[in-house]
Amino acid sequence: MAKKAFNTIVVKVGSSSLTDPQGKLDLNNLKRLVADIAELVKLKKKVVLVTSGSIVCGAEALNLGKPKTIPEKQAAAAVGQSRLMRQYEKAFEKYDLTVAQILLTRDAIADRERYLNARHCFDALLAKGVVPIVNENDTVAIDEIKIGDNDNLAALTASLIGADLLVLMTDVDGFYMKNEEGISYLAEEIQEIDQDVEEAAGHPSTQLGTGGMITKLQAAKVCANTGAHMAIINSRKPGLLKKLITGEKVGTFFLPKASKMDSRKRWLAHGLTVEGTLTVDSGAESALLKKNTSLLPVGIKEIKGKFSAGALVSITDESGKELARGLVELPSEELIKMIGKKGVGEAVHRDNLVIL
Repeated sequence: MAKKAFNTIVVKVGSSSLTDPQGKLDLNNLKRLVADIAELVKLKKKVVLVTSGSIVCGAEALNLGKPKTIPEKQAAAAVGQSRLMRQYEKAFEKYDLTVAQILLTRDAIADRERYLNARHCFDALLAKGVVPIVNENDTVAIDEIKIGDNDNLAALTASLIGADLLVLMTDVDGFYMKNEEGISYLAEEIQEIDQDVEEAAGHPSTQLGTGGMITKLQAAKVCANTGAHMAIINSRKPGLLKKLITGEKVGTFFLPKASKMDSRKRWLAHGLTVEGTLTVDSGAESALLKKNTSLLPVGIKEIKGKFSAGALVSITDESGKELARGLVELPSEELIKMIGKKGVGEAVHRDNLVIL
């Protein structure tokens, strides 16, 4: 990995990194991870911490074992979040660092005004040398608990603040691929998430983590699209964070696409929920990718989903590959009537469209 200037960094710590073999909060590892993050701040880096662990902390306090139902998870999160924050606050105080709690839900990111307010809050905290600590608001966000996925939350946070680097700290050394003989090896660098990489992700490999490598690849795709680098490193080995940002080969490093999106493009790409799909022909594909044009109804082959004007849609080629995302000018029932027609306006204006 070439040495790069990473100034704004999001560090995500998973459940497996914060839980001991008995299923309780691993306070020793938490303190060691905080020490590593404090080293980054000492190097004048702006660091945001995305953490799991509130449900583990709450379940321990309530003697729940491993919560199974939504109400049990909500109750555990409600009790555990303050307990987890207390431990982080005490650990960071040792290094004279102040922390702030930020609880996010998907709707806070999807709403443009709330998205901007959240970004301004992060900017103000980081400018003061505060370490924001982010978690999902699990006590009210039922859908987020069902997904249970802080990897994507971390990627969305990185996109929100325009981070240079996202580091996913987990209980393995990185991302493993297989060679032609079927033998696994640690991939030091992944330039593109192709079919071989997708297949290597397999299925979740930990009992505590809820996404395994699949959600980590989803996070890597978000980072690639928004211009941030991403790394997967082992949370149980001290000093790896500092080694990573100083250019040493650590874990697995995912490269982003060449250009970095501005704030609004990042929001369009990954802040909203896709509500439908527009399949376009080769002519429209070429116009979008090479000429930066708006999408016209004449180039649309098929429309899937029911959506209103202003909804986010995915734009794909005829093989199903996603090319772009954008906000539609018309509801689906009107747009369907215009498929293949010329001179009937725009389906997605170029100012509301982002190429992926």
